[in-house]
Order: sequence, then structure tokens, then C-alpha cells
Amino acid sequence: MSPSYLGEGTMGKVYPELDERLRKFIGKQPVFFVATAPCLRNDGDGGHVNLSPKGYRDTFAVLGPRRVAYIDLTGSGAETIAHLRQNGKITIMFCSFDREPKILRLYGTGRIVLPGAPGWAEAAARFPATGYGSNPASRRAIIVVDLDRIADSCGYAVPQMELAQERDVLVRSDERKPAAQLAAYRAEKNAVSIDGLPALDVPDAASVPDPPAVRDVRAAERASRGTGTSPAAD
Repeated sequence: MSPSYLGEGTMGKVYPELDERLRKFIGKQPVFFVATAPCLRNDGDGGHVNLSPKGYRDTFAVLGPRRVAYIDLTGSGAETIAHLRQNGKITIMFCSFDREPKILRLYGTGRIVLPGAPGWAEAAARFPATGYGSNPASRRAIIVVDLDRIADSCGYAVPQMELAQERDVLVRSDERKPAAQLAAYRAEKNAVSIDGLPALDVPDAASVPDPPAVRDVRAAERASRGTGTSPAAD
């Protein structure tokens, strides 16, 4: 006898919108995947297809029945941003790794909202004020996607796995860097895609102030070095 979750007619369905059941499924997943591709020739071909894993479940938000958004964090590349600037097409995939198999794909058109740009405050308010994704130093952009297709599939061959924990390496790394250093890193790594397309618009490093969290960390480090109360001095 087949398990109850293998019921007929429950997979391979196209949905008119993100209903409550799909929203709950999205909220349970600790990772999602983002796929984009450039069009470098008149026939729509050419360039490198990009697929990126995204962690931190507090960085994804459902904004409406057919609109979602996620926080784009510090990374060594900016392929997704470059491709969205060129053609806007994006697919987001959620995949269950627990007992109940399921794959959910969200197809749509994405746009980039940069810190300080019109719409940033409104978009940022849709995400939790605490958690790994809330660190202002790590936020490069918010990607807002209007969906034109919502579909699931079985995922029967995807293995079951248990989440050990979320990594805090990115947040810890970004929190200890001054804003000018992060801006310089992004100017070097994120300005163009691997195919040479324009990607992230980065402000001049010298004009970028540190956010309060970073200033506090650096001030504490200077104080501890000055008074000999750092852990290394104990």
C-alpha cells in the first residue's frame, strides 16, 4: 500500500495563486534556489545559465497571491541581478527534504530594489526585523518577483535530509567589515556578470557610512584593545 502522501492527482498541478497551503510549504523550507539566464544573441541564445542556492528562511516573503520577494545578500557574484537587469526572467524553486516529497516552482519577472532607492523601505518592512537576514550590512538588494506561473511536481527521488543548523558565517563576516570595505568588495566582484553584463550598481566606497551595528562592533573592538580587556588579553 502506498503512503498517504503519494495520493493521485496531488502533484504536477498549476495553481492560479499562492494559496495558504503553498505559503505554509514555502515557510517551512530552509533553502530555496534561484535560476536565471542571459540573452546575448538575437535568437535569445548565449551566455551562462545561473543557479543559486539561498539560505536563511527569514529572507523570503510572500507579498501577495502572485508576488514574492527575497533579500539578496553579500556574495562573490551577481549573476541574478545582471540577468534581471537584462531580461527580467527568473524561476524560484522550493524543494522538500523531509518525509513529504514536493517541489514548487515559481516562474515570473523580477526587479531589483536597491538600499535607499524608492520602494526599499516598503519592501524591507515585509521581512523580520531580527534574524540572519536582518543584518543591514549583508543586504545588497531586494528582488521582487511578479509570478506568471506557479506549479508543483513530485520530488519522489529527492532524498530525505535533516537540517543541522543555519550557518552564521556570512553575517559574522559582514558585521565585522566597515561599509567602505564591503562596497569595495562589491565593486570588484559584483559590478559585472561572468558574461560581461552590468550587474550591481555600487556607490563609491569612500562615501558609504557604516551602519550602526557595524559601528558598535568596531567601537567595542577598539575599546577592548585600548583597555586590555579583550579575550586575548585575559
